[in-house]
Amino acid sequence: MKHQNEGAYKKTLTSKLRRLWSAALVLSLAVLAAACGNDAGQNAQSQNDRSGAGNADKTVELKFLTWGNEAHLDLYKSLLDKFHQTHPNIRVTIDSVPFADYQQKISVLAAGRELPDIAWAAERMVPQFMANGILMDVSDVANDSAFQMDDFIPSTLDLFRKDGKLYGLPFSTPPSVMFYNQDLFEQAGLESPNELAKQGKWTWEEFEKAAKAISSGTGADRVYGANFFRDWTNWILLSSYSWSNGSGPFDKEMTKFTWNDEHGVATLKMLQRMMFVDESHPKAGEQISFESGKIGMFFDVYSYVSKARAITDFKWNIAPMPSGKQGAVPMLGQAGYVIFKDTKHPNEAKELLKFFAGQEGIEATSTFFVPPRLSVLNSDVFLNQPNNPDPEFIRQSVIDEMPKARFQPGHVQWQKIDSEILAGFDMLFGQIAEPEEVLQWMEEKVNPLMQQ
Repeated sequence: MKHQNEGAYKKTLTSKLRRLWSAALVLSLAVLAAACGNDAGQNAQSQNDRSGAGNADKTVELKFLTWGNEAHLDLYKSLLDKFHQTHPNIRVTIDSVPFADYQQKISVLAAGRELPDIAWAAERMVPQFMANGILMDVSDVANDSAFQMDDFIPSTLDLFRKDGKLYGLPFSTPPSVMFYNQDLFEQAGLESPNELAKQGKWTWEEFEKAAKAISSGTGADRVYGANFFRDWTNWILLSSYSWSNGSGPFDKEMTKFTWNDEHGVATLKMLQRMMFVDESHPKAGEQISFESGKIGMFFDVYSYVSKARAITDFKWNIAPMPSGKQGAVPMLGQAGYVIFKDTKHPNEAKELLKFFAGQEGIEATSTFFVPPRLSVLNSDVFLNQPNNPDPEFIRQSVIDEMPKARFQPGHVQWQKIDSEILAGFDMLFGQIAEPEEVLQWMEEKVNPLMQQ
């Protein structure tokens, strides 16, 4: 009797378990169906986000990092107001870090997994960012016909390409130019660099003569003919002398230091003469800006024009870099937008990227930067900014020189390479070594780093 009851009990329990499993299966299928429906809805929503519709009820916060000054930040705030009109669910916070600290700041943020969503990146930063694997592939922006990818000057995209993928978009492609004080040239009775350049006579020899002729005064009233350094850590523009003579600091593959040759020696000897013989160039540590009116010629990328526009105490202009045996070879600076791959909002970040690097965004930033889009580069928006040099001289010094410009590639060990080269310049500035010795020392320090 006991066994019969147990059998009946087991039979009843088995029947109940079957009903429970059936109910659970039905419930699971219902949940799965709902999830699939939600996924479809989310996919549709994602498409809406990419088209700019967005979900106004769900606010997305993006962080944007730059090394911009106050004027740059004001421009971006204005741009973001327009962006928000078509993307009401996306809010963007802007932060700025001084350029000298920027790359180190990115490294610190990457180590702490606190990178922003989108950021500026300069030409010598990009190789390290790529090597560290922290950039997001943005190749698919080319699929958006409204973005007009073919409007970009093709060479401006090379920095951001690797293994057939695109990891950023440029917004600034300025060649180095020479800013000069017209009043000082006229007072010294000198022909302008623009006229000499038209005649093919604006050479490094003429530059050095002009610097000597312009220099005058003593002490706090000293006027220097020229200055190569934006600050005393920025030596790279001196490369233009060697490039214009068929040489340069590094080989094209960035595997070898090549400045320890006759043209590298000539570069440092020129600087040495100007500093310590002619006294036509400030000595290391002297902080004398072009805006002060006490510098005759100053080398920088064209983007410096945003500061020069504010000068009212003297007349100024821009001219091409001086020529060597192989003509003028300016340095091509570059900066672009990148998205870090750990962003939690890749679609929204990409929408912001396309807005910044689109026609409207590049037109706006051309107030300060040489645009990478052909349609903007040749437009009145770029050429006729208030207090700009005459468009004739922008074409002569910027647009016509861009095809000649040389891009200085970066290196994953750039910060260490740069530090060793600066240490070598300290030896020159302190007059404790001759140019030949300095360059030999640099070669011994830099070459091992370039092999890493």
